Amino acid sequence: MATDGTDGRRRRSGRPGRAPGQAVWPRRPAHPLLVAAIAGGLAIYAWVDGAAAPFSRGAFVGVVIPGAVLAAIAYARPPERIAPPEELDIAGMSYWVIVLAAFFEWEASAWRDNSWPWHPSFTNLIDPLMGPHLIKSAAILVWMLAGWALVRR
Repeated sequence: MATDGTDGRRRRSGRPGRAPGQAVWPRRPAHPLLVAAIAGGLAIYAWVDGAAAPFSRGAFVGVVIPGAVLAAIAYARPPERIAPPEELDIAGMSYWVIVLAAFFEWEASAWRDNSWPWHPSFTNLIDPLMGPHLIKSAAILVWMLAGWALVRR
């Protein structure tokens, strides 16, 4: 039998998916004022980041900082393991595959045709909507909260 460098004994930590001795962070902030401070800080960060010009150094740094913070949190606190499902819901998955395939076909054909006005890419359609500073800041805030939800999961 092959070995993986362990002595074969099972060690149990307090939570599944955690290594023994690994720091366990609390799941929720301790006080509502802390939640309000974090929410306000994220809103201010999104407002400042939303002011950056597209494809500029400031926009790049504004995206890298939250990504690095969330990556550090995900590395320091890995998610709990979830058992795989007994069977896959083929009907539900096929709906998502069809939607994703249609989206990728739309983007690929728009890219191939250089986004003619009669066949715009998704990016060309969404650019005018993301123009106002308030909308762009709200989208950045939603993006950061979605990243946090993925890390928490």
